Amino acid sequence: MSSLKNVLYFQAGFGLIANMYLLFFYTFIIVGHRPKPTDLMSYQLTFVHIMMVLIGGDMWLTDIFESLNIENNFKCKTSFYIHRVMRGLSICITCLLSVFQAVTISPSSSFLAKFKHKLKKYMISVFFCIWSFNLSFSSNLIFYVGGFINVSETNQMKVTKSCSLFPTNYVLRGLILTLTISRDVFLVGVMLTTSAYMVIILFRHQRQCKNLYSISHLRASPEKRATQNILLLVVFFVIIYWVDFIISSTSVLLWNYDPFIQTIQKFVMNAYPTITPLIQIISDKRIIRMLKILQSKYH
Repeated sequence: MSSLKNVLYFQAGFGLIANMYLLFFYTFIIVGHRPKPTDLMSYQLTFVHIMMVLIGGDMWLTDIFESLNIENNFKCKTSFYIHRVMRGLSICITCLLSVFQAVTISPSSSFLAKFKHKLKKYMISVFFCIWSFNLSFSSNLIFYVGGFINVSETNQMKVTKSCSLFPTNYVLRGLILTLTISRDVFLVGVMLTTSAYMVIILFRHQRQCKNLYSISHLRASPEKRATQNILLLVVFFVIIYWVDFIISSTSVLLWNYDPFIQTIQKFVMNAYPTITPLIQIISDKRIIRMLKILQSKYH
């Protein structure tokens, strides 16, 4: 168990460093240059992932709360609420990236082409709606999460060392779970649909290029590289999401707490915010160029 926790600490530390570098890069792009809409989305996704790594591991946040002498009940409500909001934002922004890229690479003759300029124009409004929706959607957790009280009659479900879910009736618990599942299934469905659409577009483009040029002259365009990057993120997200969903849903429905399973779940939850910045760093030539400049500057 201790070795597994050490792996969790290493994963969280590695993910935090990678996301902090990415946040610095996108801040530099947004402030000093003309950012692309995908840069604005990636900036928010990176910030969300930093918060998920900090809170999801229940590590540094606990130390901060204890140093400030904040009561356990407030700490539990705050950490659970923020983590759920960040989790919702992660799936929403990943979905938005997938939709935006699908619209971007659509042929001018397609139905989606008419939305290219509209998406860019209303991007800020879309961001506002996404944040408002997730901040309000997860507010119910404030009432059903609190500090763990070691009293068997309360029938609490212990979810961390010091936090627990309060007992609720099956109807209310089922309603909250149904709403959450409906939101997530809809967004994952949109991601898979747009991903399948992008794969078809890329396949058609590749086939057209083979008819015009020899394979040795073919090079991946920036749009193609960006599309492949987002496809990779979506596929990875969907896999991680369903593994996490199965574990968390089983625990809530059975009202059972297992420290080992919880540690595994934290490892799974941190996998996406840890791997995502690596995919973005490797696939974005601007980031690679900045890394080379920093390397040459300090050597």
